Amino acid sequence: MEKETEMMEITKLSLKGSNSWNEDALVEHPALAMYGVIDGATSLVPFTGENGATGGYYASRIIADFLHGMPSSSGSDWNPAEAMLQANRILHDEMVKQGIRADRKDELWGACAVLIRIEEDFIEYAQAGDCMLAAVYEDGSIRTVTHDQLAHVDNRTRELWAEGVEAGLRTNTELWAHVKPQIINGRNTANTAEGYAVINGDPALSRYIESGRINRIQLKALLLISDGLYMPKPAGFPAADAEEVTRSILDKGLEGYVNWLIQLEEGDPQCLQYPRVKKSDDKTAIWIDFK
Repeated sequence: MEKETEMMEITKLSLKGSNSWNEDALVEHPALAMYGVIDGATSLVPFTGENGATGGYYASRIIADFLHGMPSSSGSDWNPAEAMLQANRILHDEMVKQGIRADRKDELWGACAVLIRIEEDFIEYAQAGDCMLAAVYEDGSIRTVTHDQLAHVDNRTRELWAEGVEAGLRTNTELWAHVKPQIINGRNTANTAEGYAVINGDPALSRYIESGRINRIQLKALLLISDGLYMPKPAGFPAADAEEVTRSILDKGLEGYVNWLIQLEEGDPQCLQYPRVKKSDDKTAIWIDFK
């Protein structure tokens, strides 16, 4: 947990979940007023690199390294959407070098991401997948700027997981096997009209990436999160959303909220009470408080 104070206060964290590698990454490039969150997704066909690193780990680091390497001389002559698409091309080239077949979606490394550029009068953003951007205003209102493009895929996975629990499956391993066909089907819809946008080297990302601009009138704070910040919900309850997370962080603080969330997850290690595909997902967030 770190804080920076200049014209704005930035609180940030990135915590590994229950898997071996933290596949999330933070993006901070103050010279370009660039901030972002990246959530790597490993391939369904097993891949391990140096020291057992996963494809999702490589994806988030390749993207973050490219963004951090953008020259400070770029100033405001860049935009988040084009930067994300350039990172997508870099990721493609790196995967090809590792022998990954670009036409096999189950082999691809990938990442969801949200990236912003802060200007005096506006915030520009780009998003792929389910990393989210929320805005908080001086009157306390919350605006969810981005759309969770994976919600329709993840909701079906949670439904199947709950059905497995109802049928008597009792371990994470059994339940994972039960939902794996749905996960494969979901992965095959990446960068299609039936699925979601994801940075996975596929040039079709350019058709589905979301981007835009909001003004800074009465803007008090911004929250960027990976989906590991969503609190789990019991079967039959609507999934958490970015507004609910933002309100909880306003109440508990970022660190307090994450500690509360981890305790909740630890109390349900086999994911029986709260349907989800792993006990604890990687958690990455940036809270920007404008002064």
